[in-house]
Amino acid sequence: MKQNNRWKYAVAGVIILLFAGLIYAWSVLSSPIAAEFSDWSKGSLSLTFTMAMSFFCIGGLIAGLLAGKVKERYIFIASAVLFLAGFILVSLMQSIGSLYLGFGVLAGLGAGFSYNTVMGSVTKWFPDKKGLISGILLMGFGIGAFIIGKVYTAFLTTIGWRMEFKIMGIIVCAVIAIGAFIIRKPATDEVEEFTQNAMADKADSSTGKTIAEKKSSIGGRASANEILNRLVSNDFTTIQMISKLSFWLYFIWAVLMSAAALALIAQASGIVVESAPELTAGTIATIVGLISVFNGIGRVIFGGLYDKLGQKKTMLLNNALYLISVLITMAGLNTKSLPIVIAGYIFFGLSYGGVTPTNSAFIMDFFGVKNYPVNFSIINLNLLLASFGGTLAGAIYDKQGSYMSIFVIMLVAIAVSTLCTLLIKKPSVQRS
Repeated sequence: MKQNNRWKYAVAGVIILLFAGLIYAWSVLSSPIAAEFSDWSKGSLSLTFTMAMSFFCIGGLIAGLLAGKVKERYIFIASAVLFLAGFILVSLMQSIGSLYLGFGVLAGLGAGFSYNTVMGSVTKWFPDKKGLISGILLMGFGIGAFIIGKVYTAFLTTIGWRMEFKIMGIIVCAVIAIGAFIIRKPATDEVEEFTQNAMADKADSSTGKTIAEKKSSIGGRASANEILNRLVSNDFTTIQMISKLSFWLYFIWAVLMSAAALALIAQASGIVVESAPELTAGTIATIVGLISVFNGIGRVIFGGLYDKLGQKKTMLLNNALYLISVLITMAGLNTKSLPIVIAGYIFFGLSYGGVTPTNSAFIMDFFGVKNYPVNFSIINLNLLLASFGGTLAGAIYDKQGSYMSIFVIMLVAIAVSTLCTLLIKKPSVQRS
């Protein structure tokens, strides 16, 4: 296998996720809709995003179940059609039901289809860099909302939100459809060839032997492929995975870390206003947008760190960064110092960015590659629970009239997450 060629799949995957990630730009996309339909409550509009995230998870699960049974190309095409239909429906809508169906159901499913298929296909080209490639791919998904949100805002007054939704639907459909003819999974012989070449160059940390030497020392009865499987395969079915305590400890960690970040994101604008009430709406949006930018950067950084440091050290480092970000933001809010609040947002973005690539790398590392598409969709269900972090933060603020109680709950979440991290142990290898 020509190793350099694998990066074209990574590039195509990043571009697809860049556009599929626009469902996260709901707060920006919804502003002109809220202005036109002023009789709709904030709660009913917020339900649109909750539905989108729910169907995103469902779409990812469906795509995972179809992986291996249906070619990736057809799943991508289905995603493209769902996005197009959803955004066209929103552009024509006159009722909130149409908004729920168009953006919440159709676009949510489309995003889940693309997300899971990109991750399930492209990561298999990088068995030696599972953390880094997860981070690179997820960077596209993370910063897509920020970039496309800026473009959407720039053209809003010129062509109106309805026409923008039509244009976005066509563009997203075209990008994903083109990607459908580029991205594919590697064949079995390609994976074996690359894995053997990559591992042969690594020295065993305890004996100094290369993998090739270690294979020759095992004995000549087993085939090279059988020996390779013993060395690098640790495949668990989904049922086996969810029966392991390590999975549930990690699941709790992912829920708490994501919920803490979403709680901050939901109140980020209000915290900026409280720190510097004289700022314009555009400046506030830019400051809040830093969370998305550094979220994308954090995904690449933590993805690479997972490959170098392993699961436990990477997760503990992420926990520590969350703690630092909470303390910095609290200090900025207490002192009404905007620069300190901005520093807190940067650290929050980086720490939140560490969650998603760790999800992907953890599933491959602990439970194998064979059932990764379905197993990965299961771990992503943490978003369904984590999405209530923003709702909880809003309810706490409405009752307390202060952001400090929210930060205290975040500190408790970090403490519980650290305990979960320390208790996680790698499950024993499955034997066929």
